[in-house]
Amino acid sequence: MTTLAKTETSLAAATLARLPELAERAHQAALAAGVMAMGHFRPGAATTARVWTKQGGSPVTEADTSVDSFLKVSCTMALPEAAWLSEETADDPARIGKTFVWVVDPIDGTRAFMAGLADWCVCVALLRDNEPILGVVHAPALGVTYLATAGGGAFRNGTRLDLASGLVAALPRIAGPKPMLDAVSRHLTIDPQPKVPSLALRLARVADGAIDGGLVSPDSRDWDLAAADLVLREAGGLVSGLDGMPLAYNRPRPVHATLVAAPHTFHARLLGAATALREPFASRV
Repeated sequence: MTTLAKTETSLAAATLARLPELAERAHQAALAAGVMAMGHFRPGAATTARVWTKQGGSPVTEADTSVDSFLKVSCTMALPEAAWLSEETADDPARIGKTFVWVVDPIDGTRAFMAGLADWCVCVALLRDNEPILGVVHAPALGVTYLATAGGGAFRNGTRLDLASGLVAALPRIAGPKPMLDAVSRHLTIDPQPKVPSLALRLARVADGAIDGGLVSPDSRDWDLAAADLVLREAGGLVSGLDGMPLAYNRPRPVHATLVAAPHTFHARLLGAATALREPFASRV
């Protein structure tokens, strides 16, 4: 092993030893970011934030950009050597190949936020070698925070999540876009649930047992998924592509195809019913 490789390995080991500290710093940053966003949130009414349309047609608000800037400073101070990937920051190809990468969605569920609906959240994840090792999903309008570290478990407001000890409902509750639910229901009898606007919260609700499965149409991004993916993994579940494999992060194009999320005890069954989802679904989320 070269001297440089030994140094990088030593730095990575030192960073992993700091994981509990980094998780707490990310947690506190997400809480503070939630307070910032709530300053523009009006329950049941349109946001007070300025709104514009970015390239591609998606809406963005001044709350998204303010929270993004705050989190970039906070996360970079916590771990300066980590690269950065965020929905609201121009992508820097220098992140490719980096050992550590912060992956952030300042407001996941922007349309819900804009409309005064509570199902939006702040997402912060840390990748190591393209795998999430830290994840925070904070939903300030709901008063709910999910926190997970690799090997350290997943928690909802401090209570540990454990899907292994739970049972999937006799009529599985599945959330996702209606066309996808209709396709799956041709192969599996389900209880269709309203679509959760935030992809991160859709996965987190699988992790806490509020729903039994989640479906995600093509075109989701790393920042939509990484934090909640770890929450679900540590709780005893899996989000995968239709090949059944875990997600790969920090690729040159951080975009994902059709996804299926469920507890390990139910994932294979839901995945089997998802064969119909090999048909193209154009709408995002």
